[in-house]
Amino acid sequence: MIRDDLLQRFPVFAELPAARLEALLAQAQLVRAPAGAVLFDANQPCRGFPLLLEGSVRVTKAAPSGREILLYRVEPGQGCILSGGCLLGHSDYSAKGMAETDIVLLHIPGGLFHELLLESEPFRHFVFSMYGERLAEVMELVEAVAFQRLDARLAQLLIRRGPVVQATHQALADELGSVREIVSRLLRGFEERGWVRLERERVTVLDPKALATQSRG
Repeated sequence: MIRDDLLQRFPVFAELPAARLEALLAQAQLVRAPAGAVLFDANQPCRGFPLLLEGSVRVTKAAPSGREILLYRVEPGQGCILSGGCLLGHSDYSAKGMAETDIVLLHIPGGLFHELLLESEPFRHFVFSMYGERLAEVMELVEAVAFQRLDARLAQLLIRRGPVVQATHQALADELGSVREIVSRLLRGFEERGWVRLERERVTVLDPKALATQSRG
């Protein structure tokens, strides 16, 4: 079953020789964790490369003040580039990874990760393509934080995750790299204009066109 799940989510492993695939399955560890579990944290050593089979993982960076910003999410069929970078650089984690939902992942030991990079061109392509995609996302994040107003970024977030966004104001603030009080004030302003409806841990988008206009501001 693990073999089937792995090949379904990560077709690249179907290109491995049969003996190498069986060795991978024998050495890799299947990990299940509930929503809210911290999978790794800043300054902790990296033990391996996770391949997400089910669920969603948030990778965030915290400031000394405690404020956090979302760097990226890991979804099924993806690996964690931060883990890969730590393994390649023989360094500790510099951010935190937390299960956003219940998750299932396959943990590849560090030694096996290095062997696959050396031996398998398809695996190298998978890893470095993932780096390219994440780098583009992080560049967009830097541009948004540096040059876009917070209300425009909040409008973009609601459009992207709507029409019903299940999240606390604190979670939205963390994703935007802001603080809850400011995000709550902006959301109340959106509600007063009739653009959204606010409920407990839920924001319902009522006027996506108005939010789209705001997002371009």
